[in-house]
Amino acid sequence: MQAEMEASNQKALESQTALAETDAKLAEFTKRNGELERDTTVLGTSLRQMTKQYDKINTLNNELLDKYNALLSGNQSENRKLLTNVETLRLELMNKEDSLDALARTMAEKQAALADREAKLAELQKEIAAKDAAMKSLKDRVSAALSGFEGKGLTVEQRNGRIYVSMDNKLLFPSGSAAVDTKGREAIGKLSKAIENEKELSILVEGHTDTDKIGAGSSYKDNWDLSVARATSVVRIMQESSKVDPVRITAAGRGEFVPVDPNDKAKNRRIEVVLIPDLKELYNLVKE
Repeated sequence: MQAEMEASNQKALESQTALAETDAKLAEFTKRNGELERDTTVLGTSLRQMTKQYDKINTLNNELLDKYNALLSGNQSENRKLLTNVETLRLELMNKEDSLDALARTMAEKQAALADREAKLAELQKEIAAKDAAMKSLKDRVSAALSGFEGKGLTVEQRNGRIYVSMDNKLLFPSGSAAVDTKGREAIGKLSKAIENEKELSILVEGHTDTDKIGAGSSYKDNWDLSVARATSVVRIMQESSKVDPVRITAAGRGEFVPVDPNDKAKNRRIEVVLIPDLKELYNLVKE
Protein backbone atom coordinates (compact mmCIF):
# COMPACT_ATOMS: atom_id res chain seq x y z
CA MET A 1 0.00 0.00 0.00
CA GLN A 2 2.86 2.38 0.82
CA ALA A 3 4.56 1.63 -2.50
CA GLU A 4 1.31 2.15 -4.39
CA MET A 5 0.73 5.38 -2.55
CA GLU A 6 4.25 6.61 -3.42
CA ALA A 7 3.74 5.63 -7.08
CA SER A 8 0.43 7.51 -7.12
CA ASN A 9 2.12 10.55 -5.62
CA GLN A 10 4.82 10.39 -8.31
CA LYS A 11 2.23 10.13 -11.05
CA ALA A 12 0.29 13.03 -9.59
CA LEU A 13 3.43 15.16 -9.51
CA GLU A 14 4.20 14.20 -13.09
CA SER A 15 0.65 15.04 -14.10
CA GLN A 16 0.82 18.40 -12.38
CA THR A 17 4.16 19.09 -14.13
CA ALA A 18 2.70 18.08 -17.47
CA LEU A 19 -0.32 20.25 -16.72
CA ALA A 20 1.90 23.22 -16.00
CA GLU A 21 3.83 22.64 -19.21
CA THR A 22 0.59 22.31 -21.14
CA ASP A 23 -0.72 25.54 -19.71
CA ALA A 24 2.48 27.31 -20.77
CA LYS A 25 2.26 25.92 -24.27
CA LEU A 26 -1.41 26.83 -24.49
CA ALA A 27 -0.60 30.43 -23.58
CA GLU A 28 2.19 30.50 -26.14
CA PHE A 29 -0.02 29.01 -28.81
CA THR A 30 -2.75 31.46 -28.03
CA LYS A 31 -0.30 34.40 -28.34
CA ARG A 32 1.00 33.07 -31.60
CA ASN A 33 -2.47 32.33 -32.89
CA GLY A 34 -2.89 35.80 -34.30
CA GLU A 35 0.47 35.69 -35.98
CA LEU A 36 -0.05 32.28 -37.48
CA GLU A 37 -3.49 32.63 -38.97
CA ARG A 38 -2.32 30.92 -42.12
CA ASP A 39 -1.77 27.83 -40.07
CA THR A 40 -5.12 28.15 -38.32
CA THR A 41 -6.39 24.87 -39.56
CA VAL A 42 -3.29 22.97 -38.54
CA LEU A 43 -2.89 24.83 -35.28
CA GLY A 44 -6.59 24.54 -34.52
CA THR A 45 -6.37 20.80 -34.92
CA SER A 46 -3.30 20.70 -32.71
CA LEU A 47 -5.00 22.93 -30.19
CA ARG A 48 -8.05 20.70 -30.05
CA GLN A 49 -5.88 17.64 -29.62
CA MET A 50 -3.85 19.31 -26.92
CA THR A 51 -7.02 20.51 -25.19
CA LYS A 52 -8.40 16.98 -25.32
CA GLN A 53 -5.15 15.66 -23.90
CA TYR A 54 -5.25 18.32 -21.21
CA ASP A 55 -8.79 17.30 -20.29
CA LYS A 56 -7.74 13.67 -20.13
CA ILE A 57 -4.70 14.52 -18.03
CA ASN A 58 -6.78 16.71 -15.76
CA THR A 59 -9.38 13.97 -15.38
CA LEU A 60 -6.65 11.41 -14.69
CA ASN A 61 -5.06 13.72 -12.18
CA ASN A 62 -8.39 14.16 -10.37
CA GLU A 63 -8.92 10.41 -10.34
CA LEU A 64 -5.44 9.85 -8.96
CA LEU A 65 -5.98 12.46 -6.28
CA ASP A 66 -9.30 10.86 -5.32
CA LYS A 67 -7.69 7.43 -5.16
CA TYR A 68 -4.78 8.77 -3.15
CA ASN A 69 -7.09 10.49 -0.65
CA ALA A 70 -9.26 7.37 -0.37
CA LEU A 71 -6.17 5.23 0.07
CA LEU A 72 -4.74 7.58 2.68
CA SER A 73 -8.06 7.77 4.55
CA GLY A 74 -8.53 4.00 4.44
CA ASN A 75 -4.95 3.37 5.54
CA GLN A 76 -5.39 5.63 8.58
CA SER A 77 -8.63 3.90 9.49
CA GLU A 78 -7.03 0.47 9.20
CA ASN A 79 -4.05 1.64 11.23
CA ARG A 80 -6.32 2.96 13.96
CA LYS A 81 -8.25 -0.30 13.99
CA LEU A 82 -5.04 -2.31 14.08
CA LEU A 83 -3.62 -0.19 16.89
CA THR A 84 -6.86 -0.58 18.85
CA ASN A 85 -6.74 -4.36 18.43
CA VAL A 86 -3.09 -4.48 19.42
CA GLU A 87 -3.77 -2.41 22.55
CA THR A 88 -6.73 -4.63 23.47
CA LEU A 89 -4.58 -7.74 23.08
CA ARG A 90 -1.80 -6.16 25.13
CA LEU A 91 -4.19 -5.35 27.99
CA GLU A 92 -5.65 -8.86 27.88
CA LEU A 93 -2.14 -10.33 27.95
CA MET A 94 -1.21 -8.14 30.95
CA ASN A 95 -4.35 -9.26 32.78
CA LYS A 96 -3.59 -12.89 32.04
CA GLU A 97 -0.01 -12.45 33.20
CA ASP A 98 -1.24 -10.85 36.43
CA SER A 99 -3.70 -13.71 36.92
CA LEU A 100 -0.97 -16.27 36.29
CA ASP A 101 1.36 -14.51 38.72
CA ALA A 102 -1.38 -14.44 41.39
CA LEU A 103 -2.16 -18.11 40.72
CA ALA A 104 1.53 -19.00 40.96
CA ARG A 105 1.82 -17.16 44.28
CA THR A 106 -1.31 -18.86 45.59
CA MET A 107 -0.04 -22.27 44.49
CA ALA A 108 3.34 -21.61 46.11
CA GLU A 109 1.63 -20.59 49.36
CA LYS A 110 -0.62 -23.66 49.28
CA GLN A 111 2.31 -25.95 48.54
CA ALA A 112 4.26 -24.44 51.43
CA ALA A 113 1.23 -24.81 53.73
CA LEU A 114 0.73 -28.40 52.55
CA ALA A 115 4.38 -29.24 53.15
CA ASP A 116 4.16 -27.72 56.62
CA ARG A 117 0.94 -29.62 57.32
CA GLU A 118 2.45 -32.88 56.10
CA ALA A 119 5.47 -32.33 58.33
CA LYS A 120 3.20 -31.68 61.32
CA LEU A 121 1.08 -34.71 60.41
CA ALA A 122 4.17 -36.89 60.27
CA GLU A 123 5.28 -35.53 63.63
CA LEU A 124 1.79 -36.08 65.04
CA GLN A 125 1.66 -39.65 63.72
CA LYS A 126 5.08 -40.31 65.19
CA GLU A 127 3.94 -38.95 68.56
CA ILE A 128 0.71 -40.99 68.45
CA ALA A 129 2.66 -44.13 67.56
CA ALA A 130 5.01 -43.48 70.48
CA LYS A 131 2.06 -42.96 72.83
CA ASP A 132 0.37 -46.13 71.60
CA ALA A 133 3.58 -48.10 72.05
CA ALA A 134 4.05 -46.70 75.55
CA MET A 135 0.45 -47.55 76.47
CA LYS A 136 0.81 -51.04 75.02
CA SER A 137 3.93 -51.56 77.14
CA LEU A 138 2.08 -50.22 80.21
CA LYS A 139 -0.88 -52.54 79.55
CA ASP A 140 1.47 -55.49 79.37
CA ARG A 141 3.04 -54.52 82.70
CA VAL A 142 -0.36 -53.99 84.34
CA SER A 143 -1.63 -57.31 82.97
CA ALA A 144 1.46 -59.05 84.27
CA ALA A 145 1.07 -57.44 87.71
CA LEU A 146 -2.61 -58.46 87.88
CA SER A 147 -2.30 -61.83 86.15
CA GLY A 148 -3.43 -63.61 89.29
CA PHE A 149 -6.75 -61.74 89.24
CA GLU A 150 -7.63 -61.76 85.53
CA GLY A 151 -10.56 -64.05 84.90
CA LYS A 152 -11.64 -63.61 88.53
CA GLY A 153 -13.65 -60.43 88.12
CA LEU A 154 -10.80 -58.30 86.72
CA THR A 155 -10.06 -57.37 83.09
CA VAL A 156 -7.42 -55.17 81.47
CA GLU A 157 -8.16 -53.60 78.06
CA GLN A 158 -6.53 -51.02 75.83
CA ARG A 159 -8.90 -48.98 73.69
CA ASN A 160 -9.22 -45.40 72.43
CA GLY A 161 -5.64 -44.72 73.49
CA ARG A 162 -6.41 -45.55 77.14
CA ILE A 163 -6.11 -48.55 79.45
CA TYR A 164 -9.21 -49.72 81.32
CA VAL A 165 -8.80 -51.89 84.42
CA SER A 166 -12.27 -53.09 85.36
CA MET A 167 -12.85 -54.81 88.72
CA ASP A 168 -16.18 -56.38 89.65
CA ASN A 169 -17.64 -55.39 92.99
CA LYS A 170 -17.49 -59.03 94.11
CA LEU A 171 -13.70 -58.72 93.96
CA LEU A 172 -13.68 -55.52 96.05
CA PHE A 173 -16.76 -54.86 98.19
CA PRO A 174 -19.35 -56.67 100.24
CA SER A 175 -22.90 -55.99 99.03
CA GLY A 176 -24.05 -52.42 99.71
CA SER A 177 -20.68 -51.47 101.23
CA ALA A 178 -17.81 -49.18 100.19
CA ALA A 179 -15.25 -50.95 102.38
CA VAL A 180 -12.70 -52.85 100.25
CA ASP A 181 -11.97 -56.40 101.43
CA THR A 182 -8.54 -58.02 101.70
CA LYS A 183 -8.49 -59.55 98.23
CA GLY A 184 -9.57 -56.26 96.70
CA ARG A 185 -6.84 -54.39 98.57
CA GLU A 186 -4.27 -56.78 97.18
CA ALA A 187 -5.44 -56.19 93.59
CA ILE A 188 -5.52 -52.39 94.03
CA GLY A 189 -2.07 -52.45 95.63
CA LYS A 190 -0.55 -54.41 92.74
CA LEU A 191 -2.16 -52.05 90.22
CA SER A 192 -0.87 -48.98 92.10
CA LYS A 193 2.67 -50.31 92.22
CA ALA A 194 2.61 -51.05 88.48
CA ILE A 195 1.72 -47.46 87.60
CA GLU A 196 3.27 -45.38 90.40
CA ASN A 197 6.27 -44.30 88.29
CA GLU A 198 4.19 -43.24 85.28
CA LYS A 199 4.57 -39.52 85.92
CA GLU A 200 2.67 -38.38 82.81
CA LEU A 201 -0.31 -40.64 83.42
CA SER A 202 -3.69 -39.40 84.67
CA ILE A 203 -5.72 -41.90 86.70
CA LEU A 204 -9.51 -41.81 86.75
CA VAL A 205 -11.24 -44.11 89.26
CA GLU A 206 -14.94 -44.54 88.43
CA GLY A 207 -17.51 -46.21 90.64
CA HIS A 208 -20.51 -47.89 88.95
CA THR A 209 -23.62 -49.49 90.48
CA ASP A 210 -26.58 -51.45 89.22
CA THR A 211 -30.13 -50.09 89.07
CA ASP A 212 -31.20 -51.48 92.46
CA LYS A 213 -32.23 -48.75 94.85
CA ILE A 214 -30.39 -48.22 98.12
CA GLY A 215 -32.14 -50.02 100.93
CA ALA A 216 -33.73 -48.29 103.89
CA GLY A 217 -31.37 -47.65 106.76
CA SER A 218 -28.27 -47.51 104.49
CA SER A 219 -25.68 -44.84 105.18
CA TYR A 220 -25.78 -43.97 101.48
CA LYS A 221 -28.49 -41.75 100.09
CA ASP A 222 -28.58 -43.26 96.59
CA ASN A 223 -26.47 -45.00 93.95
CA TRP A 224 -24.65 -41.75 93.18
CA ASP A 225 -23.55 -41.56 96.77
CA LEU A 226 -22.53 -45.24 96.87
CA SER A 227 -20.58 -45.10 93.59
CA VAL A 228 -18.62 -42.04 94.71
CA ALA A 229 -17.86 -43.61 98.09
CA ARG A 230 -16.53 -46.79 96.46
CA ALA A 231 -14.36 -44.83 94.02
CA THR A 232 -12.98 -42.77 96.92
CA SER A 233 -12.19 -45.93 98.90
CA VAL A 234 -10.17 -47.29 95.98
CA VAL A 235 -8.28 -43.99 95.60
CA ARG A 236 -7.33 -44.02 99.30
CA ILE A 237 -5.94 -47.55 99.03
CA MET A 238 -3.94 -46.57 95.93
CA GLN A 239 -2.34 -43.72 97.84
CA GLU A 240 -1.67 -45.87 100.90
CA SER A 241 -0.05 -48.69 98.93
CA SER A 242 2.11 -46.71 96.46
CA LYS A 243 3.78 -43.41 95.69
CA VAL A 244 1.19 -42.38 93.09
CA ASP A 245 0.93 -38.59 93.08
CA PRO A 246 -2.59 -37.70 94.31
CA VAL A 247 -2.61 -34.79 91.86
CA ARG A 248 -2.86 -37.34 89.06
CA ILE A 249 -5.85 -39.19 90.54
CA THR A 250 -9.54 -38.37 90.17
CA ALA A 251 -12.35 -40.19 92.00
CA ALA A 252 -15.73 -40.16 90.24
CA GLY A 253 -19.09 -41.78 90.76
CA ARG A 254 -21.21 -42.70 87.72
CA GLY A 255 -24.08 -44.32 89.61
CA GLU A 256 -26.21 -46.70 87.56
CA PHE A 257 -26.11 -44.69 84.34
CA VAL A 258 -23.18 -46.24 82.42
CA PRO A 259 -23.98 -49.99 82.40
CA VAL A 260 -21.86 -52.43 80.38
CA ASP A 261 -24.74 -54.89 80.11
CA PRO A 262 -28.30 -53.74 80.92
CA ASN A 263 -29.31 -57.38 81.36
CA ASP A 264 -26.54 -58.32 83.80
CA LYS A 265 -26.53 -56.32 87.02
CA ALA A 266 -23.42 -58.09 88.34
CA LYS A 267 -21.33 -56.80 85.43
CA ASN A 268 -22.57 -53.27 85.98
CA ARG A 269 -21.46 -53.22 89.63
CA ARG A 270 -17.80 -52.43 89.15
CA ILE A 271 -14.84 -50.10 89.60
CA GLU A 272 -13.07 -48.91 86.48
CA VAL A 273 -9.57 -47.50 86.76
CA VAL A 274 -8.88 -45.57 83.55
CA LEU A 275 -5.24 -44.84 82.76
CA ILE A 276 -5.08 -41.75 80.54
CA PRO A 277 -1.86 -40.65 78.77
CA ASP A 278 -0.81 -37.01 78.75
CA LEU A 279 -1.82 -35.70 75.33
CA LYS A 280 -0.68 -32.12 75.81
CA GLU A 281 2.06 -32.43 73.17
CA LEU A 282 -0.44 -33.85 70.69
CA TYR A 283 -2.86 -31.00 71.34
CA ASN A 284 -0.07 -28.49 70.79
CA LEU A 285 0.80 -30.12 67.47
CA VAL A 286 -2.83 -29.99 66.35
CA LYS A 287 -3.21 -26.33 67.34
CA GLU A 288 -0.10 -25.18 65.49
